Amino acid sequence: MIELFHGSNVKIDEIDLSFGKRGKDFGRGFYLSDNKMQAQKMAELVTSREEYGEPTISTFLFDEGCIKNGALNVRIFENYSIEWAEFVVRNRTNNSKSSAHDYDIVWGPIANDTVGVQIRRYILNYIDINRLIEELKYIRPTFQYFFGTEESLKYLKRVR
Repeated sequence: MIELFHGSNVKIDEIDLSFGKRGKDFGRGFYLSDNKMQAQKMAELVTSREEYGEPTISTFLFDEGCIKNGALNVRIFENYSIEWAEFVVRNRTNNSKSSAHDYDIVWGPIANDTVGVQIRRYILNYIDINRLIEELKYIRPTFQYFFGTEESLKYLKRVR
């Protein structure tokens, strides 16, 4: 079991995937980090953007046995790569109600906050995929966990 954190402007008692927004790094779903400081930054950002609530961190335990035993369809990106960048572009530009992939859980690096500008530059062929990867990297690599299905949520337990 590993401890994961979700930063928001409200306390999360029950996860509702319908609140997930399209156009995120790994698609519409529930995002957590094993880095509490990253979750705190996200909580502050969301509170500022939504203009209500207070920065709040909800803590969950994740039974990562589902990754090792093959119970779920999981995609892992160990680092920034061409495959990761193409996956982020596909999810960030997906405007449909359907997911751009069929993974229950995705784990990998967080893209830099300027991702929208960089993806547009890539799509318009102003930069190549390798430059896109470099520009999407966080100064200090931070990883995120994406939970995109009800089945994946069974492996999370709210602890505080």
